[in-house]
Amino acid sequence: MRLGKHIFGVGAMTGISRIFGFLRDMLIARVLGAGRLSDIFLAAFRLPNLFRDLLGEGALSAIFIPMYTDSKKDEKFAKNVFSWLMMVLLGLTILFEIFMPLVIWGLAPGFAEEPGKMQLTVTISRIMFFYVIFICGAAFLSAVLNAFSRFLLAAFMPVLLNIMLIGALLFAMYTNAGANTLFIMAATVLLSGVLQFAILWMRVRRKHFGLRLIIPKWTPQIRSMFGRFSVSIVGSGFYQITIILGTMVASWQSGAVSWLYYADRIVQLPFAMIGLAVGTVLISSISNALAENNLRSVHIQQNSSMRRSMMLILPCVAGLFILAEPIIKYLFQHGAWTAESTHAVAVAIMIQVFVLPAMLISQIYSKTLYATQDVKTPVRTSMISLGAASVLYLSLFPFVGYLAIPIGVVASGYLKNYLLGRACRTRGLWKTDNRTFHAITLFAFLAAILGIGLSFVPITSIWMLGFAICGYAIIYLPIAYIIDRKIK
Repeated sequence: MRLGKHIFGVGAMTGISRIFGFLRDMLIARVLGAGRLSDIFLAAFRLPNLFRDLLGEGALSAIFIPMYTDSKKDEKFAKNVFSWLMMVLLGLTILFEIFMPLVIWGLAPGFAEEPGKMQLTVTISRIMFFYVIFICGAAFLSAVLNAFSRFLLAAFMPVLLNIMLIGALLFAMYTNAGANTLFIMAATVLLSGVLQFAILWMRVRRKHFGLRLIIPKWTPQIRSMFGRFSVSIVGSGFYQITIILGTMVASWQSGAVSWLYYADRIVQLPFAMIGLAVGTVLISSISNALAENNLRSVHIQQNSSMRRSMMLILPCVAGLFILAEPIIKYLFQHGAWTAESTHAVAVAIMIQVFVLPAMLISQIYSKTLYATQDVKTPVRTSMISLGAASVLYLSLFPFVGYLAIPIGVVASGYLKNYLLGRACRTRGLWKTDNRTFHAITLFAFLAAILGIGLSFVPITSIWMLGFAICGYAIIYLPIAYIIDRKIK
C-alpha cells in the first residue's frame, strides 16, 4: 500500500469537507448567532453525531476491519455484520424517539431554565435522530471500501452533508425563515444521511461485492466481534459521556455550548485533515502487515506517519494560538455574532489547541493496538483519561466557567497519549527511531520561531489574515521538508 498517497488523498478530501464545514458554520453564525437557536441546533445535532462516532466510525470500524482482513474479506461475514448493525440501529432509534425528552434533559439540563427551549430541542432531535440509521450504515460501507484500499469516496461523503446544509441555510436566509430554520436544517441532515448511504451502497455493489441484508446469524465470529465491540463501546462510551458531560456543564452558561462548538471545530480542522487521515489508512496497512507477521513494516509505517503528521500539525498549533482571535473575528463576526462571542471562542481555542500533538500520536498508538485486535487497552486508557477530564470539568467550572472544558480536554489528551504509548512500547509494538525524534524536535523549534514572528503581523482584514497564513506556510513547509529529508 502506498501509505503517503492514501493519507494525502484522505486528508485532501477531509480538508475539502472542513472548508465547506466552515462555510456552513459561518452561515449558521450569521443566521442563528451564538445564542438560543444555535444552542438548540448544535445540541440536537450532537446527539446523532455521538452515535455515529460510537457505532459507526469509531469502535465498529476499528474492530471490523482487522477481523475482516483476517477472514480474507469473507462476504458472508460482512453480510452478517451489516444485518446485525442495521437491526441494532433500528431498535435504538425507536427507543430514542420514545424517550427523547429524558435524553435531552440529561444532555442539556440548563435548557429547561429558558421557556420553550427544551421542548423545541426535543422536536428537532427527534427529526434528526433518524440520521443515525443511515450515517452508521454509511460508515460500515465505508469500512468495507477502506478494507479494499478504497478511501476517497468515503472520505468525500461529509462534503455532501456540508453542501446540503449550506443550501438549506441559504434557502432559510432567502425566505426569512426565522425559527423555522431549525426544521429546515434538521430535515436536510436526515436527507443527507439517506443520500450518503445510497451513494456508498451503489459503489459497493458496482464493485460486484454481494453485500445485502440477510437474517442475522449468531456465529462464533459474530460472538467474538460483539465481545470486542462491547468492550470497545465502554471506552468509546466514556468518551461520549465526557462530551455529554461537557455539554451539560456548559449549558448552565448562556452561549457556552455554541462557543465550545466553534472552538472545537477550529481545533479539529488540522486533526481531521492529518490525524484522522493517518488513522483511516494506518488501520488497514498495519492490519495487513501484522497478518504477514512483518513487525519491521509496522515500525517503518509508524515512524513515517509520525514524522510527516507532526511536521504538519506543529505549525497549526503555533498558528492557531497566535491567530485565534482574528480567525474567529473575520470568519464569524457578522450578523447576529458579537465581539463577546469572538473573544470567548478565541480563548477556548488558545487553550485547546495544545492537545493536537497528543491527539495525533494517540491516534497512531490506538490504531496499532486495534490492528492487533486488542480493544481492552484503548478502553482502559479512555476510561482513565476521560474520567480525569470529567473531574476537571466539574471542579474547575465554578472558577473558570466554560474554559474548564478545554482545560480538561488538554490534560486528558496527554494522559491518554502517555498510557497508550506505554502499552505499545511494553508489547514491542512501537519503536521510535532517532530520525523521528530529531525531526520532531526541529519541527517544533521552527514552528515556535515562525509563530513568534507571526504575532508581529498586523491583521486588519480577512485578506491580511489569509496573507499571513499563506506566508507562514510558504516559509515553514520548504524548510520542514528539507529537515525531514536530510535529518539522520
